[in-house]
Amino acid sequence: MNHPPTYGVSSREMTSAQDIQTLSINAIRFLSADAIQTANSGHPGICMGAAALTYALWTRHLRFNPRNPDWANRDRFVLSGGHGSMLLYSMLHLTGYDVSLDQIKQFRQWGSITPGHPEYGLTPGVEVTTGPLGQGVGNAVGMAIAEAHLAAEFNRPEHPIIDHYTYALVTDGDLMEGISSEAASIAGHLRLGKLIFLYDDNNISIDGSTDLTFTERVGGRFESFGWHVQTVDDGNDVDAVDEAISKAKDDPRPSLIICKTHIGYGFPTKQDSETSHGAPPGEEELRGAKKKLGWPDKMFYVPEEVYEHFKKAIPRGKNFEREWEEQLKKYEQDYPELANELKRRLAGELPNGWEELVPTFGADKKGLATRSASGKVINAVAKVITEMVGGSADLTPSNKTEIKSSKPLQADSLDGRNIHFGVREHSMGAIVNGMAVHGGIIPFCGTFFIFSDYMRPPIRLSAMSGYPSIWVFSHDSIGLGEDGPTHQPIEQLAAMRAIPKLPIIRPADANEVAEAWKIAIRNRAGPTVLVFTRQKVPTFDRNKYASAEGVQKGAYVLADLGDGEPEIILMASGSEVHLITEAADVLAAEGTSVRVVSFPSWELFKEQPAEYKESVLPSKIKKRLAVEAGISMGWEQWIGPEGKMISIETFGRSAPYRVLFEKFGFTVDNVLAQARALLSGK
Repeated sequence: MNHPPTYGVSSREMTSAQDIQTLSINAIRFLSADAIQTANSGHPGICMGAAALTYALWTRHLRFNPRNPDWANRDRFVLSGGHGSMLLYSMLHLTGYDVSLDQIKQFRQWGSITPGHPEYGLTPGVEVTTGPLGQGVGNAVGMAIAEAHLAAEFNRPEHPIIDHYTYALVTDGDLMEGISSEAASIAGHLRLGKLIFLYDDNNISIDGSTDLTFTERVGGRFESFGWHVQTVDDGNDVDAVDEAISKAKDDPRPSLIICKTHIGYGFPTKQDSETSHGAPPGEEELRGAKKKLGWPDKMFYVPEEVYEHFKKAIPRGKNFEREWEEQLKKYEQDYPELANELKRRLAGELPNGWEELVPTFGADKKGLATRSASGKVINAVAKVITEMVGGSADLTPSNKTEIKSSKPLQADSLDGRNIHFGVREHSMGAIVNGMAVHGGIIPFCGTFFIFSDYMRPPIRLSAMSGYPSIWVFSHDSIGLGEDGPTHQPIEQLAAMRAIPKLPIIRPADANEVAEAWKIAIRNRAGPTVLVFTRQKVPTFDRNKYASAEGVQKGAYVLADLGDGEPEIILMASGSEVHLITEAADVLAAEGTSVRVVSFPSWELFKEQPAEYKESVLPSKIKKRLAVEAGISMGWEQWIGPEGKMISIETFGRSAPYRVLFEKFGFTVDNVLAQARALLSGK
């Protein structure tokens, strides 16, 4: 693809020397490289090497509307190798999205919409936040599951109203990550035929040749997963890439197209070298590449005819959407109820009256596990919130995540609402994020709380990006019992609380569970973490104690016992709340005024006005005792310098949970002992 230099000639004359296709591909390359060089930061290698295959996809296959990036039936494009963000920003700019040349020039700068890795919700046309390798692979699988599920549920003969593809540009690094195998395995199992990966196979990683670490037969791996696999020997051959995509679309299996490319294509000394991966090319190298590929020695230069060529995407995209709107009208005439339901779901609106189905639980000293209460709530509301789709990582009976009125989501029953993710926690999280951003679905997933460690990256990304994913974790403490310290969460609550913008709710009883699910379902602007017990906990008598609606504010006064102003505040979350209520009864009987605070969510409490927070935790009450079966880190902000904490600062043990609670001090007697010590000034 080398072309003679054309310095000093007009862009019109350049077109006669280079066809518009080559001109456009080089515009992508050098717009990206110029931005990276200007920022003195970035990853030019993928931008130079994968420009042609990206061009083939965007101009010949991808259905999108730059004037409406959120059009429901658009094809999705996931740049899983998010370090190549300038490649995506160049495509968005050239095809007419609201990404200006000034924003391209501000690549990686404060306040720009062109950050170092793509961020969902920041840049028009960016479908998902990528960068941590492998996450985009899982996200794309989630989007494809969402499309397949909605199509199975809503499409009718002559009315394929949900009908789009999910494409991802994946890299050697993506496919080294274990999450890619997890996600690809479930995609093959579900036969997601509208999922197509373009694999930028350039044989280079940061350390050097992939031969250092990555000598497996990738295509063979994907074939074993049930994928359709092709190889394009020259990733710069647009026609070959085009033909491979067409064949992939005709195959009922998910597809991997291995595109052999050259990282840093065109760089005089850095092509096919790790030196082009993650550093600006340098002025001399960039100038040399422009000379080699016949490009003017100008910064941010785009020929007029390239803009004209790419901007055809605008009327084409408007036409795509207009045709779909017309199809939707015909669908509405033939299937009005289905159409109304689909439109409601795509708009993200909840059905009227859904909260009336949320169960209320009567007082019960024996009570039930909060995981069991969660299962009851799921099954109650799922009857009308038909967009709720979820499952577990091979722990459905334990997590209580089954929607009993539905069936498993399988290749031959894609309208099912129960997803069996298998023992694949990491990809489960990324898949749920992809489903959440697709739209039309409220996804949730569950596992034991200890295994949240396996899926921390997608949880973190959900908080960062505002994905409305619902994370359900059961077996929340040493209350797990006999399975022992390998399965007993100790530091996990603190670790979750350390993630910004992540509401965590650990309910104390069944009615708090009901309120927690209301919060999670209403929260369409971000994720929610729900943390439940394995063991039974009492269901509080709400005639004696305050309404569980207080959960909405994160912490609330469960009761003030005794006469006069409280002398001490007892606070706890989850299963430990019943310990402090029993202790408070004893203290009150002894003549001590006690405030009992249920504290299910620090994050929600922090959002409350200062007046409310002061009303729950008056600053003048210095004697405070908190109880939680996890590490104490962070509780100092609520108990203050004069407060005390009953916590667990070591790993658990294998024994029945009642024995564990006794041995580790989670008993009413210990709460009383610590409270009395506080009251006496000891």
